[in-house]
Amino acid sequence: MEGDLEDNNPIAKGEADMKSPFYNRRSFLVSAGLATAVTALEPMGLLTPASANGLAPTRSMRGGSNNYRPNAPMVERLGSGFWVSGRVRRAGDGAPLEGVRIQIWAATTLGGEREPRNHGSVLTAADGSFRLEMEQIVPNFGQPHAHLAYDDGAYETVFLRPVMPSASDTSVSTEFVLAPA
Repeated sequence: MEGDLEDNNPIAKGEADMKSPFYNRRSFLVSAGLATAVTALEPMGLLTPASANGLAPTRSMRGGSNNYRPNAPMVERLGSGFWVSGRVRRAGDGAPLEGVRIQIWAATTLGGEREPRNHGSVLTAADGSFRLEMEQIVPNFGQPHAHLAYDDGAYETVFLRPVMPSASDTSVSTEFVLAPA
């Protein structure tokens, strides 16, 4: 008799039919877990949105354009001890973009975000990378952060405001994925 029950029990045989409470509970738990993970990761920017054409463009961050100065001068450096770096790629295919002007500004030990010596622009290298050394960034409104912008017209304008985990950090890095204007 016991053998007959096992032979007729799809769960005992490793099979789960669609009407089984075991199957429905497992499906629910897996779906709920995935939904929770997506909900938790999306606001932190850990999920890259997919687009029909490949790599999706970067969206501007709230507060990113504060104290922006159009056409900030090209600079070699804005001080020493702190590095702002990143990469610029084209939306869709992800190709690196060379010669793209990125403006960088922040509150530093030299003064606030409005201080002219805390504003400068750099061009990207052949691999799309950029890097600028500046004075140590200090908290502004309680948060240590930098501002970066792309606003030259060939692509859609993007303003970024990456926040550093700690005021003692000596670098910050970000990425631009630009869509044609």
